Parts: sequence; structure tokens; C-alpha cells
Amino acid sequence: MGLPRPFELALHQGTRTDRLGGTAICGFNSKGAVGAIAVDRIIKAFDLEQLGSVLSDSFPAMALVRGRRPQHPVRIYQGEEIGAFVSDIPFPEEYNLAFGETVLKWFQDGGFNRLIVVDGLVLPSFGEEERDRLFGVSSTDAGRDALDNLGIECVEHGVVPGITGYLLAEADRLGIEVIALIPPVNPMFPDARAAVLALEAISDLIQKDIPLTELAQKAVEIEERVREVFSSLPTALPEPKSSEDAEDDPMIL
Repeated sequence: MGLPRPFELALHQGTRTDRLGGTAICGFNSKGAVGAIAVDRIIKAFDLEQLGSVLSDSFPAMALVRGRRPQHPVRIYQGEEIGAFVSDIPFPEEYNLAFGETVLKWFQDGGFNRLIVVDGLVLPSFGEEERDRLFGVSSTDAGRDALDNLGIECVEHGVVPGITGYLLAEADRLGIEVIALIPPVNPMFPDARAAVLALEAISDLIQKDIPLTELAQKAVEIEERVREVFSSLPTALPEPKSSEDAEDDPMIL
């Protein structure tokens, strides 16, 4: 049994293909949606042009409407020396290998020299002390040196699951450079704060400024709304019903 075939990369009519190459950046809507948030900010910051969409008859039939424009949920973009691959909806785990192969095909066909992947990490305990941490893994010595130079915690031992893990392992086999930036995230809501951490590192890696003030403010607003929701929830379970009430309840034996 061989590897799954990559999904179709369908180019849009009239798009330019003369600006391929440079650094590729990839993010999926997985834990905390951190990858999708980060790549969306990259697309806006550098005004990247949409080159095409990723299509499959196994995808849900839908259009995401943003700024009045309907789009497929998985898309590819390109600008000067930078490309982006983003998925705005989550997919089941059985799609991981095919998505990994699709990203690799896009990377190789586009003539990129480095791939940066943004993903989230769910820790057993998640407090303020974990908020400013950022982990990194790279398939090359040069990538690991770059992470060290930026003060990013390189993972010495462990397991990276999912699409990100597959891309790292295949990059090691194929001899290409993949850097994974993995901040701890809160999986209960879109974690824009974690995306800011990853974007700061990307800015340093590609040596291009990425405006983050708006996203950082949005992160504060999201966390405040979440705190308000949780504070409005009941703090204790209701008192048990009395035995008299129980006699009238058909669900209590």
C-alpha cells in the first residue's frame, strides 16, 4: 500500500505564476486555529495573491464568504519570495497524509527553499507561565541553528503528530528544510495570542516586518469575551432533588 495521492491544486484563471519561490508558510485549522490565524495574517500583511484552491470530491461542498468574496476553504497564495497555504476549516485525521503530500507537492512545484509550518500544542496544564513559550522543530541543522539564534525552545525528544509531524519526517527523508513553530494553545477558542508568538518568530526568520498590533488587540478581546462567558456559567451543580421530587421523576429509579 503506497502513500495517498495529493489533493488537486487547481490554479485560478489569469493568476501569475512568475513569482514562485522563496519561503512557504503553511497553517491548518487545528488546535486553537493558530495555524489558520497566523497564515491569514501573513496573507493580509503582504497582500498575497490567491493562486488557486485545493479541491477534492471528499471535501464538504461549501463556500466561505469573506469581504463579500466566496472562496474554497483550502487555498494557496503567492507574493514576492513568499507563498502561503491555508485551510480555514478542520478536517478529520484520516486526511492528514493526503494533506501532507499536497503541501509537499505545492512546495516542490513552487520552487520554494524553505517551509514554515504553524501548529498548536495542547498541554496537560495551561496557565500564564505557558503563554509566552514557543517550541520549534526543524528538519535541518540550518533550521535548528536559526531556532537557537532566536531563542526558541527546540524540542529535543518527543512526538509531533498530524500533518506537521508528517511534513517534518518527510522533509528529513527528502533533504528539504521544514521549520515547525508550535506554541501552546487554548483549544477552547481561536487562540490569536499564540498566533502572535508564532508570527513574531516568522518575522525574524524571513526578516520582514509583520504588523501585529491589530491581531494582538483582537487576542485580548477574544480572551475577555471567553472569560465573560465562563464567569456567567453556574459555579456549582444544582442541589440534588428531594426524595419527594424523585417519586415524580420517571428517570430516577
